[in-house]
Amino acid sequence: MKKLLLSTAFIATSFLTIVPLTTLSAAEYEVKQGDSLWDIAEEHNTSVAKLREMNSLESDIIIPKQIINIENEITYTVKKGDSLSEIAIEHNVTVDDIKEWNNLETNLIIVGEELSIKETDGEESQKETENNSEASVEATPVATDPAEIKTAEVAAQSSNDQEQSGQTINVTATAYTAKCAGCSGVTATGINLLENPNMKVIAVDPNVIPLGSRVYVEGYGEAIAGDTGGAINGNKIDLHVPTKQDALNWGRRQVQVTILD
Repeated sequence: MKKLLLSTAFIATSFLTIVPLTTLSAAEYEVKQGDSLWDIAEEHNTSVAKLREMNSLESDIIIPKQIINIENEITYTVKKGDSLSEIAIEHNVTVDDIKEWNNLETNLIIVGEELSIKETDGEESQKETENNSEASVEATPVATDPAEIKTAEVAAQSSNDQEQSGQTINVTATAYTAKCAGCSGVTATGINLLENPNMKVIAVDPNVIPLGSRVYVEGYGEAIAGDTGGAINGNKIDLHVPTKQDALNWGRRQVQVTILD
């Protein structure tokens, strides 16, 4: 669990007894003289019922130095430009954690959406990520016969595809809206933007950014490269925004695009 840093302090009880606060993990709280379950629940943004359930308490009676397990959870409201990866980093959790807690099937989020985020052990999350990265790195054996040569070629192609993931490109970015005269509102990959006005989609040159890939656009957030355009050639992209005014506000900018996968 993510560690809470509690500054050393002293609390005077009704008997003028001095009790120092103890630095514990966010999952644990040491009961002090004068504490009640209601006070602890209010301090940690949870409920008495949840504390009793987590600690198998049959009543609200607690005693000094008793350890109470606490699961902290916050509600995060998605802002313009947010992405799951940014939110995960900010709260020291993983994208998969957020998707699991909120029953998300994709990484797409919309402005105003509320996400439940629990405190977890950032060190364990980081270690898990590092272990997964290490496990994905494998040596390609030297091919000695035609069958092995073919396998090596496939592995090399896969490696090239992986190298493209994570690549950052400088582009010129303009913006468009699907709500225009003569516009079908359906992208080259079949996304209906009229039905999903807040979905983050960009039009790309497939020779530069693979169509259907997931990207992160500076100043725009995480998006899908889900459309093309006659004027979108080379290092140019066109961002989908909900309204014409949003498109005018964006104008033309030089931004960086990172291909996530």
